[in-house]
Amino acid sequence: MSATTSGPDASVTEPVAPASKRDLWIVMGIFPAFFAIFGVVFVLLLHVLPPPRPDVGYEYIVAFFDAHRTTIRVGVAVLCMVFGGAAIANGYVTYQMKRMTSVPVMAYIYMGGMAVGTIPGMLLVAVCFAAATMRPDRQPRIIGMLYDLGMLSFQGQMGCFATAYLAFALAILYDRNQIFPKWLAYMSIWQIVTEVIASQMWVLRSGAFAWNGSIAFWLAVAVFGIWLNFQGLYLFKATGNQPAGTRPTD
Repeated sequence: MSATTSGPDASVTEPVAPASKRDLWIVMGIFPAFFAIFGVVFVLLLHVLPPPRPDVGYEYIVAFFDAHRTTIRVGVAVLCMVFGGAAIANGYVTYQMKRMTSVPVMAYIYMGGMAVGTIPGMLLVAVCFAAATMRPDRQPRIIGMLYDLGMLSFQGQMGCFATAYLAFALAILYDRNQIFPKWLAYMSIWQIVTEVIASQMWVLRSGAFAWNGSIAFWLAVAVFGIWLNFQGLYLFKATGNQPAGTRPTD
């Protein structure tokens, strides 16, 4: 393909590169890669998932950090290097939301809610756990405070994510371009329900509604895992269906 220039050299043609979606596929590839690394860091290195118990004394907490001192530090180092992947993953969802016929403000609400929630929901727990391992001679009550602060920040930031899920659901329901299926909007509403249920962890230290409980945590994880996988699947489909060379408009 070529384009003819105007002016004195009107007979000269300049090559024009064919439309490509390579940049979109690169970003799309980062989406699953980031969440895969996230899982490795939080499960195998930080030992935040599955969550340790909230109904324990200082002796248990100190022993927990003693047992995982090295892996926690390695996990924080890895997380700090890949933390920006959250912005790429959430930014790509925002990009595809702007292709919808719903108002663009929904995309910005989603981006803002996820950005605000990611700081306490991902980074703060890692920093608290790393700080708890840095000086073993700290008083147990200080180590215990870092333990509680980290876990409550990780699972207690429900308002930020609930707002993002609501914007995502409304955008899908009002969209006529069928970027995402309508049923994914209703699953996103279930995400909001699990966030509301999780608020009980601020009150209860044991049982189904504690931060490691079967309802407040495990039900929420199951819903989130299914939702995230379907979101990634339809992002992949949206990338494939998007005509090369097109961009969303504000």
